[in-house]
Amino acid sequence: MKIGEHDWNLAPLGKYIWRGRMETGQLLALARAVKDEGGQLVALWGSDDRHLDAGFCIHAAFLTSAGLAWVSSTLSVDNPAYPDLAHIFPQADRMQRATFDLLGIRAEGAADERKWLRHGAWQETTFPLRKDFDTGQPPAHELDAYPFIRVQGDGVHEIPVGPVHAGTIEPGHFRFSIIGDRVLKLEERLGYTHKGTEKRFEGMDLDAGARLAGRVSGDSHTAIAWAYCMAVETATGCSVPERALWLRALFLEIERVANHLGDLGYLGNDVALSFGFMQFWRLREDWLRVSARLFGHRYLFDRIVPGGVAADLDDAGCAVLGTLADRIEAEVRELKTIYDEHAGLQDRFANTGIVKPDMAARLGLTGLAGRASAQAWDARVQFPQPPYDQLEVDMATQRQGDVLARAEVRFAEVYESLRLIREILTRMPEGELRAPLKPMHAVCEGLGWVEGWRGEIVVAARIGADGKLDRVHPHDPSWQNWPTLEVGMLGNIVPDFPLINKSFNLSYSGQDL
Repeated sequence: MKIGEHDWNLAPLGKYIWRGRMETGQLLALARAVKDEGGQLVALWGSDDRHLDAGFCIHAAFLTSAGLAWVSSTLSVDNPAYPDLAHIFPQADRMQRATFDLLGIRAEGAADERKWLRHGAWQETTFPLRKDFDTGQPPAHELDAYPFIRVQGDGVHEIPVGPVHAGTIEPGHFRFSIIGDRVLKLEERLGYTHKGTEKRFEGMDLDAGARLAGRVSGDSHTAIAWAYCMAVETATGCSVPERALWLRALFLEIERVANHLGDLGYLGNDVALSFGFMQFWRLREDWLRVSARLFGHRYLFDRIVPGGVAADLDDAGCAVLGTLADRIEAEVRELKTIYDEHAGLQDRFANTGIVKPDMAARLGLTGLAGRASAQAWDARVQFPQPPYDQLEVDMATQRQGDVLARAEVRFAEVYESLRLIREILTRMPEGELRAPLKPMHAVCEGLGWVEGWRGEIVVAARIGADGKLDRVHPHDPSWQNWPTLEVGMLGNIVPDFPLINKSFNLSYSGQDL
């Protein structure tokens, strides 16, 4: 695989996915080459491979012009360390800090070495993702004095918000430094929903792993479950039936529509347009009820399984879903006209929470938020996995990078997903729903890559010789996008935070793991 002027000796692992191992110095050089080419760091994680006589390991997934490059570097047992990548890709900062908290693998030369996930739950000398960690030990309950960055000066005040919030939402702490009601700095602290998910994967069978993967972040169940199954299928050499792949794409677009409808309603609600909230959520409820009726679950949980799918759709179901797609598109277009002509809503949306294209590129903003800031990346378009390689996906982009641009991308993606759903319904081939996985007798690994509604989902999986999961890392795009929310908040007023936050709608659970 060639990036820049150098061939990095990466081998194809799957369609548009490349795999290789290299020394840490080469890892740093590769990161620079990817950056110079205009690519991005998608994910960074570690593993304890001592039971495989391989010490520790640091892994990175890079988005390049040829696809996704998954590279690994073996680290010593006594001093597991690798060169800091955050000075090249700022989005690596929190991933590096989390990797240290979980595994004790250090990024040498990193500017920020504060803890990220620990929260006093375990002692600083223990690392819960190491194979010898005692999962039965009681919490440490150590003093948790997190060193927030302070802004000082005449008239500067701090407002702490969270981690417990007024609504039934996930916990996150937001520290505002303000003058008057104008925000000078926002600093986030997350990690409150850390559940030991990656540790829980260890020793699971492959079907149980699919169920857990789908619950990493419930609103992205289909995307994460598909990426997990793709990783397992790549590792085991399983060929998924064609009909199952088309059904997976159908489920993915159904999930995208459900989330965009909900967010468009919430965005209206955050500017006091309760009419918009009620109408979009009425449509969302119709959509979820039909999902439950046709596939057995409102959010399509456990419909994607290793080797295929666990639900089918007959001709009558196709007719029901197609009719509903037509009705919802017509109503969404009418609601968009109302949003476009509502002066109060437009005033609050426009020029609020701006992330300019150059800053979005520098910070690795991805997914729908990235596309609203002119970052034209969508795995369904540039690197289509089957059946998207047979579908022409129209990618929606904007340049303004404000709340209005992110809303416009959502509207466009609703229309496009509904169009894709209708096309999938008419073109879906006949055939089997699931293929058996081959029995494994040696350690194997695979990676899955799916464009979820929030952005690109990556899941890396290693299966032991006993057929059980040995290491699974699910990566949500919120890892990249949470830091950029801090930038988008600068210069805005405090009351606009709920609106700006919702326009990104990032996952706490997906990146806390």
